[in-house]
Amino acid sequence: MVPQALVDQITEASRIEEVIGDFITLKKRGVSLLGLCPFHNEKTPSFNVSVAKGIFKCFGCGKGGDAVRFIMDHENASYPEAIFGKQIQY
Repeated sequence: MVPQALVDQITEASRIEEVIGDFITLKKRGVSLLGLCPFHNEKTPSFNVSVAKGIFKCFGCGKGGDAVRFIMDHENASYPEAIFGKQIQY
């Protein structure tokens, strides 16, 4: 079991725009960042990242969440793998 204090510390230290920006190109639009959704095929950007709230939401396919959820969905990773990386041993 991963201690909640450690999870909170990792989550607070990770910047969602940097985590998601490693996988897709994000452009500033107003107070949000916008890009093409990596979870479905689209030509017009519907993938929004709110830096202030620390969340993402695709208005095309409905996926959303925080940086950990993005890694879990994009990399097909478990929760511990998304937090610590795939090199951990169970």
